[in-house]
Amino acid sequence: MEIYKPLVSVIMTAFNREKYIAEAIQSVLISTYKNFELIIVDDCSTDNTVEIANEYYSIDKRIKIYINQNNMGQWPNRNKAAEYVSGDLIMWVDSDDKIQPDAIEYVVKQFTKFPNVFFSMIYHKNDIKEPTVLSSKVSVHNHFFKEGFLNIGPGGTVVKPGFFKLIKGYSEKYGPIGDMYFNLKVAANTDILLLPYNYLIYRRHNGQEINNEYSYLCDGFRYISDAMQLPELPLTEEEKRRVLKQSARQNLISIIRYLKKSGSVTKSYKAFKLSGIKLNQLL
Repeated sequence: MEIYKPLVSVIMTAFNREKYIAEAIQSVLISTYKNFELIIVDDCSTDNTVEIANEYYSIDKRIKIYINQNNMGQWPNRNKAAEYVSGDLIMWVDSDDKIQPDAIEYVVKQFTKFPNVFFSMIYHKNDIKEPTVLSSKVSVHNHFFKEGFLNIGPGGTVVKPGFFKLIKGYSEKYGPIGDMYFNLKVAANTDILLLPYNYLIYRRHNGQEINNEYSYLCDGFRYISDAMQLPELPLTEEEKRRVLKQSARQNLISIIRYLKKSGSVTKSYKAFKLSGIKLNQLL
């Protein structure tokens, strides 16, 4: 009897990634697990990103290429890309990253072992040795009151398409930090499968949005504040106040450090106003 092998939809969003996308695509194509589709969605690149992707499409029809009519930005583009999937799982491989050859096979094995979970993430801490499922309540409490771990980007996560649609995908209003809000929303709505194997080869370079320090100052508290408004978030009102106070203080300290480093009173004040921090949240 043939063993069922779920189709994995690997999503690769791209914008001006001609330096990296070939290696990213190759890392998917050499996967030990073969039942996948590679969905590449280009956000109006002005370099040779699409041409490089098309070269691989010509030799492997598991690749599907879509080109946006207008530049959408990171989170709208990811949400758009998710509309194209046909598979049972969504796995994100960014066009400037790579994955290990056994990454897809490993993920499929874990979701087969835990069929009732909707979301997994790579877990970098050393307190577990085997894949472990945490309840929503434990995940949220551990993140805020032990040691934060819900701070991984899309490339370290896998999600079932139906659940991604149910929670309406990524929010598009928090800039580069939108994945943090998404992870909190996920944790508030479902159990999380922690995977202690780091199958992602993450690359840092100057063209990444993570380098946009100013955006984090503006949105770093705001996304936490909005997350505390989620009715399904498993925290008491007192716990929410504790989280808000700690986050407000941390964000204010970051703004003060930015002021000292940049010397820009105007931009620092603007970041404070945009952050939404209120005086009573600091006291």
